[in-house]
Amino acid sequence: MGQHTFRLNGETVTVDIEDDVRLLWVLREVLGFYGPKYGCGINVCKACTSHINGKAFNPCSVRVGDIKPDDEVTTIEGLPGTVGRDLHPMQEAWLDEDVAQCGYCQPGQIMAAVAKVRQVTEEGRDITEADLDEIRNICRCGTYTRIRKAIKAGAQQM
Repeated sequence: MGQHTFRLNGETVTVDIEDDVRLLWVLREVLGFYGPKYGCGINVCKACTSHINGKAFNPCSVRVGDIKPDDEVTTIEGLPGTVGRDLHPMQEAWLDEDVAQCGYCQPGQIMAAVAKVRQVTEEGRDITEADLDEIRNICRCGTYTRIRKAIKAGAQQM
């Protein structure tokens, strides 16, 4: 067993677990953060999308041993804290646009959307259809039209 320390949703956490355990299992089964969902486990469906140092990543494909002590991991549970509100503007847009159907993929969808909006904002531009096409999260219910509409609305409030 190894000891791994990193920042999670603004707090420092330490876990005693083998280096090769995927971070998704650490988040869900050890630390009790169930927002990142298990879908495929091979970085394809992206239901587990979270942020590391502000960028989208998929903890199902990252070993906990690869996380550094100064890395900041943010899950959907910690997203509102990044803006000091009860809900992040993207979460509010999701509700306003009535995006969720089954809801399973929605945490990952929201986290991917926030990361993409942050990226284009840092580039000094507005989100485009081409940017939305780059978001590869799978929604088995097919609410892509509402997802795209919510991302545009959320971007306006971010």
